[in-house]
Amino acid sequence: MQTITLRDAQSHLAEIIDQLPPGAEVLITRDNRPVARIIAEPMEIPCPVPGRGKGMLTIVAEDDEHLRDFAEYMP
Repeated sequence: MQTITLRDAQSHLAEIIDQLPPGAEVLITRDNRPVARIIAEPMEIPCPVPGRGKGMLTIVAEDDEHLRDFAEYMP
């Protein structure tokens, strides 16, 4: 991981971002303490996988019981 000072990051931010390979990180420091991290996005766009959320959603037939919890928020 590359480390640069905040002053260098401010003056050369566009160059730093352009030279950053996908997935790489740059740590920005102020007074020798880490204050921020720049992480380059991966070039690959993740594809959704059908069925990944199977079993994560429960559908309740009688929803009136659950709506009582939100009565104070409803008009």
